[in-house]
Amino acid sequence: MTVLIKSGHVLDPLTGTDAIKDVLIEGDRIRKVEENIQEQADETVDAKGCYVMPGFIDLHVHFRDPGLEYKETLTTGGNAAVRGGVTSVCAMPNTKPVIDNGVKIAEVQNRAKTESLTNVFQLGSVTVGQQGEELADLKGMANAGCIGISEDGKSVMNASLYRKAMKIAKKENLIVFAHCEDITMVEGGVMNADRNSEKLGLKGITNSVEDVIVARDILLAKETGVQLHLCHCSTEDSVKMIREAKKEGLPVTGEVCPHHFILTSDDIPKDDGNYKMNPPLRAKSDADALIEGLVDGTMDVISTDHAPHGSAEKNCGMRMAAFGIVGLETSAALTYTELVDKGILTPMQMAEKMSYNPAKILGLKDKGSVSAGKIADIVVFNPNREYLIDKNEFVSKGKNTPFHGRPVKGEVACTIVGGKIVYKGGKIID
Repeated sequence: MTVLIKSGHVLDPLTGTDAIKDVLIEGDRIRKVEENIQEQADETVDAKGCYVMPGFIDLHVHFRDPGLEYKETLTTGGNAAVRGGVTSVCAMPNTKPVIDNGVKIAEVQNRAKTESLTNVFQLGSVTVGQQGEELADLKGMANAGCIGISEDGKSVMNASLYRKAMKIAKKENLIVFAHCEDITMVEGGVMNADRNSEKLGLKGITNSVEDVIVARDILLAKETGVQLHLCHCSTEDSVKMIREAKKEGLPVTGEVCPHHFILTSDDIPKDDGNYKMNPPLRAKSDADALIEGLVDGTMDVISTDHAPHGSAEKNCGMRMAAFGIVGLETSAALTYTELVDKGILTPMQMAEKMSYNPAKILGLKDKGSVSAGKIADIVVFNPNREYLIDKNEFVSKGKNTPFHGRPVKGEVACTIVGGKIVYKGGKIID
């Protein structure tokens, strides 16, 4: 099977290619990237006027499968991913049951090969059942092909236990994905602690809830040498601490979600559960710091923390609503609209933050690049398409987003996973 992508603007952070080229795919690999390829192919994609980038890699999604399939499944999550140009994801382990051993890792990853159109890297939990009391079978999960561990949704509050996990993770070459939240300081908070929470009569969550765990985890990574990836960073001080850690040469990376660099607590119009997320929408100074971190390279990755919920769990006030926002189908458009189209990031930097850097963090040497010999995970992105985000068009089961009705510029025109066209012209191709 051959696919020829014609006349697209190829953006490849690995080689520095930033030019109009054709891309010839043979099987699951890119065979050549050249001007005016004349060879015939089984399928041709007209990419004129579009960017051709390495497929996006989302380091932070919740597919809810197994056990919470009413929110999302491997199939619906995979469909949402490829509609958003995402060709690989790291799935968090807070499913039901929690993914905390090698058998469960293998089961999800094997199912995903046939049930999901995107590549799924299933992460394992740090502790058994994410209860924070006993370490999960980290070695067994590594042997089953797991690439990282996370207690996402909560932090391991026992620092001694967490340090032991980090030592094992270092030995087994596992990445630690850290959800930074001191749960003893949340105290029933549901949004950022500021004048807006006071106005709405809601309990607030201070920046220190995140910051104290960021500091702790960086210090533990310094001691153990483990590769630490800080998830969904939301505060100005998180950015400062990651910047200092990198100056010291520590193996620390950080991610930012579109909702945190676009929205602030000032954008919350009323007590609406669709604005409830963890960490919460912060102050403008925090959002500005996150953007500055993306620009100067402190923050490595743009991820989504895609967290689908049932409608009843979100269409209520913040006190009762579940934490979370969906993002797989909106991330590229929001990033392009708010950062690239405004001249804050270049299109190449968008490809770096959404594909190349995530591939480097995961050690995926065959992904994150549009160059000869690499796996043909590719997104064709039309930067000129203007429209309103419509949650009713989402293929994810989750419709929980505060971006419904928001005008954006930029749309995924085609997604290719392993040399196969899986999304094109607004349609999932299974």
